[in-house]
Amino acid sequence: MSSTSLLIHDVRPVGLDRPAGRGASLSRGEPVEPVDVLVIDGVIREVGPRLTGRAGRGVDVLDAGGRFGIPGLWDQHVHLDQWALQQVRLDTSLATGPGDVVELVRRRVAELGTADRTSVVQGWGHRSSTWAEPRTAAALDEVSGDHPVVLISGDAHHGWMNSRALQRLGFPAGPGAGVVEEGPWFAAYGRLGTTFGPDPHLGDGLRTVLRSAAELGVVGVVDFEFGGALGSWPGRVAAGLDTLRVRASTYEDGLADVLARGLRTGDPLDRTGLVTMGQLKLISDGSLNTRTAHCCSPYLDGTGRGAQNYSGEQLVELLGRAARAGLECAVHAIGDAAVRIALDAFTATGARGAIEHAQLVRWPDVPRLAALGLRASVQPAHLLDDRDVSDGCWADRTDRCFVLRSMLDAGVELALGSDAPVSPLDPWLAMAAAVHRSGDDRAPWHPEQAITVREALAASVDGQRLTPGSRGDVVLLDADPVALVGDSRELADGLRRMRAGATVVAGRVVHGA
Repeated sequence: MSSTSLLIHDVRPVGLDRPAGRGASLSRGEPVEPVDVLVIDGVIREVGPRLTGRAGRGVDVLDAGGRFGIPGLWDQHVHLDQWALQQVRLDTSLATGPGDVVELVRRRVAELGTADRTSVVQGWGHRSSTWAEPRTAAALDEVSGDHPVVLISGDAHHGWMNSRALQRLGFPAGPGAGVVEEGPWFAAYGRLGTTFGPDPHLGDGLRTVLRSAAELGVVGVVDFEFGGALGSWPGRVAAGLDTLRVRASTYEDGLADVLARGLRTGDPLDRTGLVTMGQLKLISDGSLNTRTAHCCSPYLDGTGRGAQNYSGEQLVELLGRAARAGLECAVHAIGDAAVRIALDAFTATGARGAIEHAQLVRWPDVPRLAALGLRASVQPAHLLDDRDVSDGCWADRTDRCFVLRSMLDAGVELALGSDAPVSPLDPWLAMAAAVHRSGDDRAPWHPEQAITVREALAASVDGQRLTPGSRGDVVLLDADPVALVGDSRELADGLRRMRAGATVVAGRVVHGA
């Protein structure tokens, strides 16, 4: 998709920087009245009333009909191939124990029948943090026949496999085997396609999730796909998967190649400019559900303090290399000890970028984030999944979990995302979780850390506004999100119902009319 020119007629811009609603005004003081937005060569050039006569030849016109307009939404943390494959993988998310999962595998193998005896069975979603029974390869072996079985946890930090899958991925398959976690698992995760062959459904899955993203108003993602996204996306866009922007990031194993190519964050990777170089991603610690998030104090269930995948010295070396080459860094840090170590490394190197997740933080590290100018790339919907296990493992520190209000008050830039497929690629769900902090009938969890609808929306548009010089990415809505009224539950309900009437990427309508 090449950038095109478009006049969006009769649109009401939603104020993201000052209170909006009846009689309110935009950040520059203009009344919220219908205006025209002129996009030339993929960039907003002019915003004002009655611009139709200035459009000129070759400029399409989209009549917004008085709808509300916002900058295009972004998901700042996805694994897009995994999210696409989630549409076709075995869903184990509702399992309450290993027995449920084994039964799901048995049924899938039976469905495959005698015509398909050896294909890999992949599943996603189980959360075993509260399970008492062990997860073993032997249990899967009993029902899987000749099929390799790879079951990915709901937080993506471990894989449960049968003996055939373990052997083909190079892991021991003796007694007690079955679960591979953290660093060894991430390395194996990136090899699934080469080991078992590309999934024939990936293309269909990508088309499905890109269509869904456009319907939600998503115009861009930061893709942290395991195995690297740099090589795949330029070809995909050229083949027609061109309805959103992609920042394709690299992990440590791809850093040397990126440096050899002289790539810097923001450099275009294809002719359209839709695919750009992203960040160096480093997973410095584990996750809460696997009890591997690195914490300053022990988990209350006696499972230790978690695991640090990179030492402080290793982080300094890698962040320093990236910073000198013009690459931003995205450091996964969930536990408070991991966040502290990551901030120390950013301080020592002057690297720019983001702390990914920042799920549990020490209070002194909140102003440090702001002083370093780092983004907090957070996934509010994770608190819906992690609320109960946090209350069990971190009951003495849950006041320091998902501290979005404190971060904003300290001047930290928030960037919302999903970590799809860990949570759905749905920015409205993320915003609802940030505003209400509950996904069921229970009262909000630590409501003192909730943020407003306007703040959540502003953290979802990649710093863009409907002003001249911004990217020509616009979403039209039937209602003004920041004019929603009610308590936090009602606001969250209203956000979850939001859908795009039209989505424009670089001046081209990719959804709606």
